Amino acid sequence: MGGEVGGVEPFTYDAFPGRVVFGAGTLARVPAELEQLGVRRPLLIATGSAAARAEELRASLGDGEAGVLTGVRAHVPIDDVLAARATVRGVDADGIVAIGGGSVIGLAKAVAAEMPVTLLAVPTTYSGSEMTPLYGVTDAGTKHTVRDPRVLPRAVVYDPELTLTLPASATAASAFNAIAHCVEAFYGPGANPLTSLICETGLGFLTGVLPDVVADPEDLDSRSDLLYGAHLAGTALAVGGTALHHRVCHVLGGSFGLGHADANAVMLPHVLRFNAPAIPDEIEWIADAIGADDPAARLADLAAEVGAPTSLSALGLAEADLDEAARRVVAEPPANPRPVDFAAVRALLADAWRRP
Repeated sequence: MGGEVGGVEPFTYDAFPGRVVFGAGTLARVPAELEQLGVRRPLLIATGSAAARAEELRASLGDGEAGVLTGVRAHVPIDDVLAARATVRGVDADGIVAIGGGSVIGLAKAVAAEMPVTLLAVPTTYSGSEMTPLYGVTDAGTKHTVRDPRVLPRAVVYDPELTLTLPASATAASAFNAIAHCVEAFYGPGANPLTSLICETGLGFLTGVLPDVVADPEDLDSRSDLLYGAHLAGTALAVGGTALHHRVCHVLGGSFGLGHADANAVMLPHVLRFNAPAIPDEIEWIADAIGADDPAARLADLAAEVGAPTSLSALGLAEADLDEAARRVVAEPPANPRPVDFAAVRALLADAWRRP
C-alpha cells in the first residue's frame, strides 16, 4: 500500500510533456496560452453543449481565430475526422482548441495525428482524454484505438466553472470513466509505483466527492476536486495503459453505440471482480483508496447511489448482441492480468446485462 516500504521493484516511467493550467476562471487564459505556444490561427472544435463557451473564446481571440467547428459526434467516426482535417486545411489553421469531453478531444487528436497542428484542450467533462496519448476512431462499426505521443495536447486548461452545467446523470457517468482510469492504471501493462500513487490519490478524490457533486452540482469546490481527480486519472492512464475494461467499453461504444462513460459505469465493477484473483496486491491498493473491503461491490453501490447506469440492458443493448460483443472483444485480446477468452467475456457481459 501507499505508506509501505521494503524494496521497490524495478520500473520504467515515461513522463509525458505538457502544461497544465488549473483553476476557476482559467478559460480567460487560453489566448495567452496560445500565444505562448506560438499558435497564430487556431480552429476551435467544440461539443454542442460547449458551443456558447467556444463563441465566447472566439470573441476574445480577435482576428486571429480560424472559426468554430461544432456538431461533434460520439466515438469519433472516420467521416468526422476526414471532414475536420479538410476544415483545418481550408482555414489554414496552425492549432486546435478542443473544448468539451472525450469525443471532441479525441477528434482533435485524430486530426493532429496526420497534420502539423498544435493542440490545446479545455475539458468540460471528466474523461481524462486530455492527458493521454490515446485516441479512438470508429470505422465500419469498429473502434480502433491508437497510442501516439504526437497527439498529446501541448497545454490543458482546466476551468471547473465549465463543468457546473453538466447534468447530474452525465456527471456521474463521466466520473465513473475517470474512476475506471484509476482502477485500470493500477494493473495496466505500464503500471508502476508512481502510477499507483497517482491512482490512489485520484480514486480518493473521485469516489469521495462524487456524491457531493451529484447532490449539489453548483458547488464549485466539489466540482474542482472532481476535476482534479479526473486529471490525475488521465495522467495515470497515459502511462499505465489499458486492459480488458477499456477494450470492452470500446467495443460496446464503437460497435453498438453505447455511450463510453455509461459503459464504463456499468462494466467497471464486473471487470474488477473478474480480474481480482490475478491482482491481489492491486485490490488492496484500490480497497484502501476507496475505503472498502470489497471495492467491486462498493463501486457498484456508488454507481447506484449517484444515479449512474448499472446494467447493459438499461443502456439498450440487446441480449442477442452479447455473443457478437464477446467475439469482438477477444478478436483483439487486450493486455490483461487474467487471461480472457470468449466464454469468460460472454459470461462477464451477461452478468453486466442482467444486473440492475
